[in-house]
Amino acid sequence: MTGKALLAMAVLSVCALTSISPAVEAETILRAPRPVVWKDFLGVNVQFQYFTPDIYQKQMSRLDQLGLGWIRWTLHWPILEPAPGQYNLEALDAAMKAADPHHYNTVAYLVGSAAFDSSAPQGASNTDQYPPRDDTIFAERMTALAQRYPQVSHWQVWNEPNIVWLPQPDPEAYYDLLTTTAKAIRSALPNKPIVTAGVAYYGQMRGSTGYMLQAMVDRGLASQNIVAAYHPYSEYPEGDSVADRDFLVRAINLNKSLHDQGVKQVWATEWGWSSYSGPVEMQRVIGLDGQADYTLRRLALMSTLDYQRIFLFNLSDLDERATPRDRGYGLLDLSGEPKPVYTALKNFFDVTGPTLQPADPPPVTSVPEDLYAISWNKPDGTHLLMAWSASSAHLTFPGIKTATLYDPLTGAHSSLANAKGVDMALTPTLQILAWKP
Repeated sequence: MTGKALLAMAVLSVCALTSISPAVEAETILRAPRPVVWKDFLGVNVQFQYFTPDIYQKQMSRLDQLGLGWIRWTLHWPILEPAPGQYNLEALDAAMKAADPHHYNTVAYLVGSAAFDSSAPQGASNTDQYPPRDDTIFAERMTALAQRYPQVSHWQVWNEPNIVWLPQPDPEAYYDLLTTTAKAIRSALPNKPIVTAGVAYYGQMRGSTGYMLQAMVDRGLASQNIVAAYHPYSEYPEGDSVADRDFLVRAINLNKSLHDQGVKQVWATEWGWSSYSGPVEMQRVIGLDGQADYTLRRLALMSTLDYQRIFLFNLSDLDERATPRDRGYGLLDLSGEPKPVYTALKNFFDVTGPTLQPADPPPVTSVPEDLYAISWNKPDGTHLLMAWSASSAHLTFPGIKTATLYDPLTGAHSSLANAKGVDMALTPTLQILAWKP
């Protein structure tokens, strides 16, 4: 079955639009399954302890100005415990204490095997990328962290083992690590929420045709009351193959499969694009403006899908300890100043407000096949239509006589008025049409 046919089956289409074939309508018009509250739906990844207090205080202030309430905090076991019983927690303690007054909902993940508990063979490099030799030691350390930092609401076990683990991914071994750790944490802290490792992409495993999340479900994940997580990175907001809309196809089908098999919560714990300038490392170079553009389009798409929560990577750029690509994912630069992507998100939220209700789209005269459009209602009665198209076509809305057109990338807006119906000139970037009946 083609990607377009799969999407036509999965996306909820809306019949208010006229002059559109059912196949095109299903592929271009999206409707969210539920209201979206940005503060609860969208979080960001953070690494506060790797910055000086003045910088991470600025990062927290910038995050608060966006009105977001969830963070996903990176913890590396080899850094926190470089030798057995030798702990390096001062910077983390200080950052955790500084975050307390902000009342973030915090997900923390522990990743990497400490050298003394790595299964790496003698003389191997990257010993942290090998799974633990003894799962119970990892579980004990993660339980100790959960007890030390009670403000962390959810604990996530490892990160991207489907591509990171050496010498090869092992879904059986990972599931044993996950359940051993979950049991240990919950023995000390009953009912503490646990999250699977965010598996890279959709759970594909290097050197295998299997999928790690499905392997976990087959072992009984749904009965463990554990959140399932993955990282839907792609070349473009619409997917790696824009014509096939493969992000929508993959995400819709994976989320539905997980929910249908009894998994209650599905999160995307990383997604985003780097603004790096090269050398090219997997992601092509899109620059600062491309990062802002891609982030808004993907956020609009993800808000229509059956995710319970998503986390943008990353709040801040990273220093030279990261690869050139990984240094550039931040909403903020290394000094805590906003990048264009931060400003674009702020503009976006200023238009949408904190919460939106799914809505039927308005009637329109004609629709280009590469249109993406999502319709929402604000609590004050304002209607919004988020839309973009690479075709530079126009949408004319006979029932809308006056409206305001917003461009979150630039912060510009313009008034539209026409007795025969306002005309919206589409662009390849996301715009928001706002009107009241």
